[in-house]
Amino acid sequence: MAQAGVVLDKDQFNCPICLDVMKDPVTIPCGHSYCCECIQDYWDQDDYLGIFVCPQCRQNFSPRPALARNTMLADVVEKFKKTGLQEDTMSANQSFAEADDVECDVCTGRKNKAVKSCLVCLASYCDVHVQPHYESAAFKKHKLVSASKKLQETICPRHDKLLEVYCRTDKQCICYLCLTDEHKGHDTVLAEAEIQQKQRQLGDMKQSSQLKIQLREKEAQELRQAIFSLTRSARAASEESDTVFTELIRSIELKRFEVRELIKAQEKTAISQAEQLLDKIQKEITELKKSEAELEKLSHTEDHVHFLQSCQSLRAPPVLSALPSVTVDPNLTFGPVMTAVSDFKVLLQEVCQGGFVNIYEKGRHKCWRSYPVCSNISRHLQRRAHPRRK
Repeated sequence: MAQAGVVLDKDQFNCPICLDVMKDPVTIPCGHSYCCECIQDYWDQDDYLGIFVCPQCRQNFSPRPALARNTMLADVVEKFKKTGLQEDTMSANQSFAEADDVECDVCTGRKNKAVKSCLVCLASYCDVHVQPHYESAAFKKHKLVSASKKLQETICPRHDKLLEVYCRTDKQCICYLCLTDEHKGHDTVLAEAEIQQKQRQLGDMKQSSQLKIQLREKEAQELRQAIFSLTRSARAASEESDTVFTELIRSIELKRFEVRELIKAQEKTAISQAEQLLDKIQKEITELKKSEAELEKLSHTEDHVHFLQSCQSLRAPPVLSALPSVTVDPNLTFGPVMTAVSDFKVLLQEVCQGGFVNIYEKGRHKCWRSYPVCSNISRHLQRRAHPRRK
């Protein structure tokens, strides 16, 4: 701060211990000053030694010096606090104008940012230079508005008067002199009255818009909840349907295994019977071949006596036993089983088709009836359930 031609620095009044502006300053015998509480605490640490040192010049004192308030220094510090606070406030209130800001018309040099514009003075003022409009009686009737770069647009270009009237006929702002010439006889009101009416209309429109927004937000919230509920239900239904179809597939797999085992059992029985018959046939073939060999050998005998005697002892060829007819085509053997499997396939397809149609119909009427967005899905599923239906 500057006072009586002497420039003082804030740091001159800082306590060397706490480094803040001194509170209740005291001066010790060496001449240095501290906060009373700071020097007391500092010396309390060395109380057991009986020797007390100045934190700055390191001068020793014994016994412990008595501390007395430095009244003059306390007054100077108090004044410095008040003056410094005012200067800080003024500095904080001053804000230099940037490229897009309205400049103060009174400032010289670098201009401050304007905060108010006067419609009477047609000038803009910063926080400092606008004060006379608040304090002086000469400016009481002046109208202040937020700082604007368009002050000239509030002046009539023909009569150089303030645009204080609104012409409803031509829907434009005019001055009082315009009422006597081209706007004579028009529907006119004070600009402030028109502003109030427009503001009421805007208020009604805003209220109506807010009600519509609230309605739409409520509908959106309900739709979000419906989507969440639908998603959760669909997930649960999918998991349950997966379980059902898994069990159905497991059941069909079991039936397939049972049919396979049935075929294997039939195959084993048929093969066993065929092998027994084959063994019997092989034995008869062996006997026939043995008899044929004897006949062949006898037919080449040159001893007539032996030939005649052997012919008398010949045995008749074995008689072939009656054998069941042998089926060569395996399809004829397992035909009834395959027919039953094919019938089961057709029956299962019909049941599945009817069951799926029932599922689609119930899903379309119960799940998606309340959601128009799902109607296309419903129709698509219905077409899949009834391929020929258009």
